[in-house]
Amino acid sequence: MGMIIKTFAGIGLVFLTGCAVKGPNFSPPESHLSTTWNVDQSVDTRAVVTTNVATNPLADPDPNWWHSFNDTLLDSLEQRAVAGNLDLQVALLRIAASRSQEQIARAQGLPNLKAAASYDREQLGLEGILKSAGPLPPSLQNNPATGPIESQLTDPINLYTVALDASWELDLFGKVTRSVEAAAAQSHANEEARNGALVALQAEVAQTYAQLRAAQALRALTIKELSDEQQILDLTKDLQKSGLGNQSDVESLVSQVAQNQALLPQYEIQITQTCNALAVLIGVNPGTLNAELTIDGKIIALPDVIAIGVPASLARRRPDIREAEENLHAATAETGVAIASLYPDLSLGAQYGLRNTTTKYLFNWASRFYSVGPSISLPIFQGGSLTANVHLAKAEQAAAAIMYRKTVLNALQEVENALISFHQDQLRAQSLKTATQANNRALALNSNAYQHGLINFITVLNSERQAVQTQTQWTTAQVQLSTDLITLYKALGGGWEINPPIIAADIESNGLK
Repeated sequence: MGMIIKTFAGIGLVFLTGCAVKGPNFSPPESHLSTTWNVDQSVDTRAVVTTNVATNPLADPDPNWWHSFNDTLLDSLEQRAVAGNLDLQVALLRIAASRSQEQIARAQGLPNLKAAASYDREQLGLEGILKSAGPLPPSLQNNPATGPIESQLTDPINLYTVALDASWELDLFGKVTRSVEAAAAQSHANEEARNGALVALQAEVAQTYAQLRAAQALRALTIKELSDEQQILDLTKDLQKSGLGNQSDVESLVSQVAQNQALLPQYEIQITQTCNALAVLIGVNPGTLNAELTIDGKIIALPDVIAIGVPASLARRRPDIREAEENLHAATAETGVAIASLYPDLSLGAQYGLRNTTTKYLFNWASRFYSVGPSISLPIFQGGSLTANVHLAKAEQAAAAIMYRKTVLNALQEVENALISFHQDQLRAQSLKTATQANNRALALNSNAYQHGLINFITVLNSERQAVQTQTQWTTAQVQLSTDLITLYKALGGGWEINPPIIAADIESNGLK
């Protein structure tokens, strides 16, 4: 017996020595990002300085970037959106689901213990086990007290059992370890997806608010231009009636007035729709914010300097890149799960309880029983499914690596495009600012000339109309510039860092109890 025990112990030692966590170990991929932006080398920085807005690549973007617009209402909307946006709440619930999945994976590596109770009624067939066992000894063939032994053994019996069942699958080859690793990585990926949704929300709130203020400003300028055009039209009609003008001038002015009047309904639509959009973004009914938003306000003012950081910092700042890295981590761990499935499963089982043919004596100490022992399951033939599953996992891992690289490239493209748009639109805004200032000076000169009787009032009104038109173009350019800046902040990926780590209380407060 000692030799047998030593032999099995030696075999077990050799078997366990060959056990290890299977599959590739994950290492974060290299992003291969440079330390300078291409746009800095292709854009005339002198033009940037003239707009009084400079980019600083030496500092990381401000996580509270919307504060640089110095608009308290926008700050309030951003805060309310983070608290009430429904998309963020859905993202939190997805994190809760992934954390539950992670806990399920961890539980696979722990012992299982359960209580069981059963009742069975059994009967042995005379032509079955008893006959195959051969003739009984004469002393057992007939008992005067109980009768023939065959009838006793073939009578139905009741069997009552209460027991504790324990089992534990040993994670010899890392199937459970890799499953936990994959689940944890997927949970982290969902957290980064929530961060990405937060960055997108912050940018959408700011852009929608900028569109609202733009529509209100353009409506006011259009009303001013209509007032000037109406005065010019009235004076032209008077001149035509006195024989000093012609009908074609009148008709041209009527057409111009009608075209500008047609713009007002468009601005009203934009104002209402942006108010409704902001309400939905913060999680309230459309129209709820009308009282505080329909009061005309200034268009978003740009900061003097914006920090943009360097490309190399994108990998740690942009949530979509971090999410792609976690997805690659999960896919790598899933490859380990698939490889571990090729190896045997070893589990330990034990049962301890009470069993009797009558409930009267079921809980007597003499009714106890137990069983304990290992079991091993070795895949021999599965039709090639296990090997195919390994190939599938490796293919998905390779695809996740490519998606990571694609995400990095897309991030670079978004930032470079936002930078060039911001720089070039600054040049356009500066030109329109110069034109607006020139028209304002011309208006002042014409007003002075009219007061001295040198020109007629129509000339003054035309000069004022031109000044309003260039002011409208400059306002549109300023709004586009603020939209470019918001797009740049979004592309840089900042804003999620200011929020604390997501905890269970956050998830419960958003509808999951």
